[in-house]
Amino acid sequence: MGAVSADVPSGRPGRAARRRARRRPAPLPQREGLDPVRWVVPPEAPATAGALAALADRFPALADPAATPLRERFDRGDVVDADGHAWRAEDPVGPGHELWFHRELRDEHVPEVDLEILHRDEHLLVLDKPHDMATMPRGAHVLASALVRLRRSTGIGTLVPLHRLDRRTAGVLAFGIRPEERSAYQQLFARGVARKEYDACVRPEPGARIPTTAGEQAVLRDRLGKRHGQLTAQVLAGEPNAETSLEVVDVAADGTTTLHLRPRTGRTHQLRLQLSARGAPILGEDLYPRPVEPPSMPLQLLARSLAFTDPVTGQERIFRSGRTLAAAR
Repeated sequence: MGAVSADVPSGRPGRAARRRARRRPAPLPQREGLDPVRWVVPPEAPATAGALAALADRFPALADPAATPLRERFDRGDVVDADGHAWRAEDPVGPGHELWFHRELRDEHVPEVDLEILHRDEHLLVLDKPHDMATMPRGAHVLASALVRLRRSTGIGTLVPLHRLDRRTAGVLAFGIRPEERSAYQQLFARGVARKEYDACVRPEPGARIPTTAGEQAVLRDRLGKRHGQLTAQVLAGEPNAETSLEVVDVAADGTTTLHLRPRTGRTHQLRLQLSARGAPILGEDLYPRPVEPPSMPLQLLARSLAFTDPVTGQERIFRSGRTLAAAR
Protein backbone atom coordinates (compact mmCIF):
# COMPACT_ATOMS: atom_id res chain seq x y z
CA MET A 1 0.00 0.00 0.00
CA GLY A 2 1.14 3.56 -0.55
CA ALA A 3 0.66 7.06 0.65
CA VAL A 4 -2.75 8.54 1.31
CA SER A 5 -1.71 11.79 -0.35
CA ALA A 6 -0.28 12.14 -3.83
CA ASP A 7 2.97 13.73 -4.91
CA VAL A 8 2.87 17.22 -6.33
CA PRO A 9 3.68 16.84 -10.04
CA SER A 10 7.16 18.03 -10.94
CA GLY A 11 8.32 19.80 -14.09
CA ARG A 12 11.30 19.14 -16.34
CA PRO A 13 14.54 18.36 -14.49
CA GLY A 14 16.24 21.65 -15.36
CA ARG A 15 13.33 23.84 -14.35
CA ALA A 16 12.72 21.80 -11.21
CA ALA A 17 16.34 22.24 -10.17
CA ARG A 18 16.11 26.00 -10.66
CA ARG A 19 12.89 26.21 -8.67
CA ARG A 20 14.44 24.26 -5.79
CA ALA A 21 17.45 26.55 -5.78
CA ARG A 22 15.17 29.56 -5.22
CA ARG A 23 13.16 27.98 -2.42
CA ARG A 24 13.68 28.56 1.24
CA PRO A 25 14.12 25.52 3.49
CA ALA A 26 10.96 23.46 4.01
CA PRO A 27 8.97 24.64 7.07
CA LEU A 28 8.40 21.01 8.13
CA PRO A 29 11.08 18.37 8.75
CA GLN A 30 11.35 15.07 6.91
CA ARG A 31 9.35 12.20 8.37
CA GLU A 32 10.20 8.53 7.74
CA GLY A 33 12.68 9.68 5.11
CA LEU A 34 9.96 11.60 3.25
CA ASP A 35 9.90 15.29 2.47
CA PRO A 36 6.72 17.19 3.34
CA VAL A 37 4.29 17.85 0.50
CA ARG A 38 4.28 21.43 -0.81
CA TRP A 39 1.29 22.76 -2.73
CA VAL A 40 1.29 26.19 -4.29
CA VAL A 41 -2.22 27.45 -4.99
CA PRO A 42 -2.47 27.97 -8.78
CA PRO A 43 -3.60 31.19 -10.47
CA GLU A 44 -7.00 29.75 -11.44
CA ALA A 45 -7.95 28.91 -7.86
CA PRO A 46 -10.79 31.03 -6.36
CA ALA A 47 -9.31 33.52 -3.90
CA THR A 48 -12.16 33.00 -1.40
CA ALA A 49 -11.75 29.23 -1.02
CA GLY A 50 -10.98 28.09 2.53
CA ALA A 51 -7.70 26.26 3.07
CA LEU A 52 -9.40 22.96 3.96
CA ALA A 53 -11.74 23.02 0.95
CA ALA A 54 -8.93 23.99 -1.43
CA LEU A 55 -6.60 21.26 -0.18
CA ALA A 56 -9.33 18.59 -0.27
CA ASP A 57 -10.18 19.57 -3.84
CA ARG A 58 -6.56 19.33 -4.97
CA PHE A 59 -5.78 16.08 -3.10
CA PRO A 60 -8.95 13.93 -3.01
CA ALA A 61 -6.98 11.11 -1.35
CA LEU A 62 -6.89 13.20 1.84
CA ALA A 63 -10.56 12.28 2.27
CA ASP A 64 -9.73 8.55 2.37
CA PRO A 65 -11.64 6.97 5.29
CA ALA A 66 -8.37 5.45 6.48
CA ALA A 67 -6.78 8.89 6.82
CA THR A 68 -6.96 11.26 9.77
CA PRO A 69 -9.89 13.63 9.12
CA LEU A 70 -8.56 16.71 7.38
CA ARG A 71 -10.26 19.12 9.81
CA GLU A 72 -8.53 17.36 12.68
CA ARG A 73 -5.19 17.87 10.96
CA PHE A 74 -5.92 21.58 10.58
CA ASP A 75 -7.02 21.81 14.24
CA ARG A 76 -3.69 20.24 15.27
CA GLY A 77 -1.71 22.75 13.22
CA ASP A 78 -0.39 20.10 10.85
CA VAL A 79 -0.90 22.22 7.71
CA VAL A 80 1.43 25.23 7.58
CA ASP A 81 2.50 28.03 5.27
CA ALA A 82 5.97 28.71 3.90
CA ASP A 83 6.99 30.34 7.20
CA GLY A 84 5.76 27.43 9.31
CA HIS A 85 2.63 29.21 10.55
CA ALA A 86 -0.42 26.96 10.86
CA TRP A 87 -3.31 27.44 8.47
CA ARG A 88 -6.82 27.39 9.92
CA ALA A 89 -9.39 25.38 8.01
CA GLU A 90 -11.43 28.44 7.02
CA ASP A 91 -8.53 30.75 6.19
CA PRO A 92 -8.96 32.04 2.63
CA VAL A 93 -6.23 30.98 0.25
CA GLY A 94 -5.45 32.35 -3.16
CA PRO A 95 -2.92 32.14 -5.99
CA GLY A 96 0.66 31.81 -4.79
CA HIS A 97 -0.13 30.73 -1.24
CA GLU A 98 1.79 27.67 -0.04
CA LEU A 99 0.32 24.81 1.99
CA TRP A 100 2.75 22.29 3.46
CA PHE A 101 1.81 19.01 5.15
CA HIS A 102 3.04 15.48 5.73
CA ARG A 103 1.53 12.62 3.80
CA GLU A 104 0.02 9.84 5.88
CA LEU A 105 1.12 6.31 5.12
CA ARG A 106 -0.83 3.09 5.02
CA ASP A 107 0.82 -0.19 5.88
CA GLU A 108 3.22 -1.09 3.10
CA HIS A 109 5.09 -4.29 2.42
CA VAL A 110 8.78 -3.44 2.12
CA PRO A 111 10.66 -6.42 0.68
CA GLU A 112 13.92 -7.24 2.40
CA VAL A 113 16.64 -6.60 -0.13
CA ASP A 114 20.22 -5.45 0.24
CA LEU A 115 21.04 -2.02 -1.12
CA GLU A 116 24.23 -2.46 -3.15
CA ILE A 117 26.06 0.86 -3.08
CA LEU A 118 28.59 1.15 -5.90
CA HIS A 119 30.09 4.46 -4.78
CA ARG A 120 29.78 6.99 -1.99
CA ASP A 121 31.72 10.17 -1.29
CA GLU A 122 30.85 13.66 -0.07
CA HIS A 123 29.15 14.51 -3.38
CA LEU A 124 27.54 11.37 -4.77
CA LEU A 125 25.96 8.09 -3.77
CA VAL A 126 25.49 5.54 -6.55
CA LEU A 127 23.15 2.58 -6.11
CA ASP A 128 23.03 -0.66 -8.09
CA LYS A 129 19.23 -0.70 -8.03
CA PRO A 130 17.43 -4.04 -8.18
CA HIS A 131 14.47 -4.70 -10.44
CA ASP A 132 11.03 -3.66 -9.20
CA MET A 133 12.18 -0.93 -6.83
CA ALA A 134 10.79 2.55 -7.49
CA THR A 135 13.28 5.41 -7.64
CA MET A 136 10.97 7.95 -5.98
CA PRO A 137 8.12 7.47 -3.49
CA ARG A 138 4.90 7.32 -5.47
CA GLY A 139 1.60 5.46 -5.40
CA ALA A 140 1.94 2.08 -3.73
CA HIS A 141 5.74 2.34 -3.55
CA VAL A 142 6.70 4.82 -0.85
CA LEU A 143 8.71 3.32 2.00
CA ALA A 144 9.96 0.68 -0.46
CA SER A 145 11.34 3.28 -2.87
CA ALA A 146 15.09 3.62 -3.35
CA LEU A 147 15.13 7.23 -2.14
CA VAL A 148 13.35 6.55 1.15
CA ARG A 149 15.30 3.35 1.81
CA LEU A 150 18.62 5.12 1.29
CA ARG A 151 17.71 8.16 3.37
CA ARG A 152 16.70 5.92 6.25
CA SER A 153 19.65 3.53 6.00
CA THR A 154 22.36 6.18 5.54
CA GLY A 155 20.86 9.02 7.55
CA ILE A 156 21.54 11.41 4.65
CA GLY A 157 18.31 13.42 4.50
CA THR A 158 19.55 15.57 1.61
CA LEU A 159 19.78 12.66 -0.85
CA VAL A 160 17.97 13.31 -4.13
CA PRO A 161 18.07 11.21 -7.32
CA LEU A 162 19.89 12.95 -10.16
CA HIS A 163 17.96 11.01 -12.80
CA ARG A 164 15.28 8.32 -12.90
CA LEU A 165 15.09 4.62 -13.59
CA ASP A 166 11.75 2.92 -14.15
CA ARG A 167 10.66 0.85 -11.19
CA ARG A 168 11.00 -2.32 -13.26
CA THR A 169 14.47 -1.43 -14.60
CA ALA A 170 17.59 -2.41 -12.64
CA GLY A 171 21.05 -0.89 -12.60
CA VAL A 172 23.08 2.23 -11.96
CA LEU A 173 21.19 5.05 -10.23
CA ALA A 174 23.00 8.18 -8.97
CA PHE A 175 21.97 10.40 -6.06
CA GLY A 176 23.27 13.83 -5.13
CA ILE A 177 24.17 14.59 -1.51
CA ARG A 178 24.76 18.34 -1.30
CA PRO A 179 21.77 20.57 -2.15
CA GLU A 180 24.02 23.34 -3.47
CA GLU A 181 25.52 20.93 -6.04
CA ARG A 182 22.29 19.29 -7.11
CA SER A 183 21.50 21.53 -10.07
CA ALA A 184 24.96 21.11 -11.61
CA TYR A 185 24.62 17.32 -11.57
CA GLN A 186 21.01 17.27 -12.75
CA GLN A 187 21.92 19.44 -15.72
CA LEU A 188 24.20 16.65 -16.96
CA PHE A 189 21.10 14.54 -17.52
CA ALA A 190 18.85 17.38 -18.66
CA ARG A 191 21.37 18.29 -21.37
CA GLY A 192 22.07 14.66 -22.33
CA VAL A 193 25.77 14.94 -21.42
CA ALA A 194 25.80 11.91 -19.12
CA ARG A 195 26.61 8.73 -21.05
CA LYS A 196 24.26 5.85 -20.26
CA GLU A 197 24.50 2.26 -21.50
CA TYR A 198 21.88 -0.48 -21.11
CA ASP A 199 21.54 -4.20 -21.74
CA ALA A 200 18.23 -5.68 -22.83
CA CYS A 201 16.92 -9.10 -23.79
CA VAL A 202 14.21 -9.36 -26.44
CA ARG A 203 12.65 -12.10 -28.53
CA PRO A 204 11.87 -10.43 -31.87
CA GLU A 205 8.52 -11.20 -33.45
CA PRO A 206 8.33 -12.25 -37.13
CA GLY A 207 8.98 -9.18 -39.23
CA ALA A 208 10.60 -7.26 -36.36
CA ARG A 209 12.44 -4.16 -37.55
CA ILE A 210 15.68 -4.51 -35.62
CA PRO A 211 18.97 -6.27 -36.52
CA THR A 212 19.01 -9.94 -35.55
CA THR A 213 22.62 -10.97 -36.18
CA ALA A 214 25.38 -10.64 -33.60
CA GLY A 215 27.54 -7.59 -34.29
CA GLU A 216 24.91 -5.74 -36.32
CA GLN A 217 24.17 -2.16 -35.34
CA ALA A 218 21.38 0.35 -35.88
CA VAL A 219 20.17 3.74 -34.72
CA LEU A 220 16.56 4.06 -33.59
CA ARG A 221 14.96 7.48 -34.13
CA ASP A 222 11.40 8.34 -33.20
CA ARG A 223 9.19 11.14 -32.00
CA LEU A 224 7.86 10.07 -28.58
CA GLY A 225 5.31 11.78 -26.39
CA LYS A 226 3.50 11.16 -23.13
CA ARG A 227 0.52 13.11 -21.86
CA HIS A 228 0.34 14.03 -18.19
CA GLY A 229 -1.65 11.43 -16.29
CA GLN A 230 -1.28 8.72 -18.92
CA LEU A 231 0.52 5.50 -18.04
CA THR A 232 2.24 4.94 -21.37
CA ALA A 233 4.06 7.00 -23.99
CA GLN A 234 3.38 6.89 -27.72
CA VAL A 235 5.22 7.05 -31.02
CA LEU A 236 4.02 10.17 -32.81
CA ALA A 237 4.37 11.62 -36.28
CA GLY A 238 6.92 14.37 -36.66
CA GLU A 239 10.55 15.26 -36.15
CA PRO A 240 12.37 12.65 -34.01
CA ASN A 241 13.10 13.66 -30.43
CA ALA A 242 14.38 10.29 -29.21
CA GLU A 243 17.51 8.52 -30.44
CA THR A 244 19.12 5.25 -29.36
CA SER A 245 22.15 3.39 -30.73
CA LEU A 246 21.69 -0.40 -30.75
CA GLU A 247 24.11 -3.30 -31.16
CA VAL A 248 23.25 -7.00 -31.20
CA VAL A 249 25.46 -8.79 -28.67
CA ASP A 250 24.19 -12.36 -28.88
CA VAL A 251 21.38 -14.45 -30.34
CA ALA A 252 20.46 -17.66 -28.48
CA ALA A 253 19.06 -20.81 -30.05
CA ASP A 254 15.54 -19.96 -28.87
CA GLY A 255 15.72 -16.54 -30.51
CA THR A 256 16.41 -14.58 -27.34
CA THR A 257 18.49 -11.62 -28.46
CA THR A 258 20.76 -9.64 -26.16
CA LEU A 259 21.12 -5.98 -27.10
CA HIS A 260 23.49 -3.24 -26.03
CA LEU A 261 21.74 0.15 -26.05
CA ARG A 262 23.09 3.69 -25.84
CA PRO A 263 20.28 6.25 -25.52
CA ARG A 264 21.31 9.70 -26.66
CA THR A 265 18.14 11.26 -25.31
CA GLY A 266 16.11 10.56 -22.19
CA ARG A 267 12.41 10.34 -23.05
CA THR A 268 9.95 8.52 -20.80
CA HIS A 269 10.11 4.74 -21.44
CA GLN A 270 12.30 5.48 -24.46
CA LEU A 271 14.01 2.08 -24.78
CA ARG A 272 10.91 0.08 -23.94
CA LEU A 273 8.73 1.90 -26.46
CA GLN A 274 11.26 2.09 -29.28
CA LEU A 275 11.90 -1.67 -29.16
CA SER A 276 8.24 -2.63 -28.80
CA ALA A 277 7.25 -0.36 -31.68
CA ARG A 278 9.65 -2.34 -33.89
CA GLY A 279 8.23 -5.73 -32.93
CA ALA A 280 10.84 -6.59 -30.29
CA PRO A 281 9.37 -5.85 -26.85
CA ILE A 282 11.74 -6.43 -23.95
CA LEU A 283 11.18 -9.73 -22.16
CA GLY A 284 9.08 -9.19 -19.05
CA GLU A 285 7.41 -6.13 -20.61
CA ASP A 286 4.05 -5.14 -19.12
CA LEU A 287 3.30 -1.75 -20.74
CA TYR A 288 4.14 -2.02 -24.44
CA PRO A 289 2.57 -2.53 -26.88
CA ARG A 290 -0.32 -2.46 -24.36
CA PRO A 291 -0.56 -2.67 -20.55
CA VAL A 292 -0.96 -6.20 -19.17
CA GLU A 293 -0.51 -7.84 -15.79
CA PRO A 294 3.21 -7.84 -14.97
CA PRO A 295 4.76 -11.26 -15.71
CA SER A 296 6.72 -13.09 -13.05
CA MET A 297 9.96 -12.43 -14.94
CA PRO A 298 11.59 -9.08 -14.11
CA LEU A 299 11.80 -6.69 -17.01
CA GLN A 300 14.96 -7.68 -18.83
CA LEU A 301 16.41 -4.18 -18.96
CA LEU A 302 19.56 -3.19 -17.07
CA ALA A 303 21.22 0.20 -16.77
CA ARG A 304 24.70 -1.25 -17.25
CA SER A 305 26.84 1.86 -16.84
CA LEU A 306 26.80 5.61 -16.27
CA ALA A 307 29.68 7.95 -17.15
CA PHE A 308 30.23 11.71 -17.05
CA THR A 309 32.71 14.45 -16.26
CA ASP A 310 31.95 15.52 -12.71
CA PRO A 311 30.86 19.19 -12.83
CA VAL A 312 31.99 19.73 -9.22
CA THR A 313 35.33 17.88 -8.99
CA GLY A 314 36.30 17.68 -12.67
CA GLN A 315 36.87 13.91 -12.33
CA GLU A 316 35.94 11.42 -15.02
CA ARG A 317 33.29 9.24 -13.39
CA ILE A 318 32.18 5.81 -14.57
CA PHE A 319 29.95 3.48 -12.59
CA ARG A 320 29.10 -0.07 -13.66
CA SER A 321 26.37 -2.40 -12.45
CA GLY A 322 27.33 -5.80 -11.11
CA ARG A 323 23.95 -7.28 -12.03
CA THR A 324 23.06 -9.61 -14.90
CA LEU A 325 19.89 -10.23 -16.84
CA ALA A 326 18.19 -13.54 -16.05
CA ALA A 327 17.36 -14.30 -19.68
CA ALA A 328 20.98 -13.76 -20.72
CA ARG A 329 22.52 -16.21 -18.27
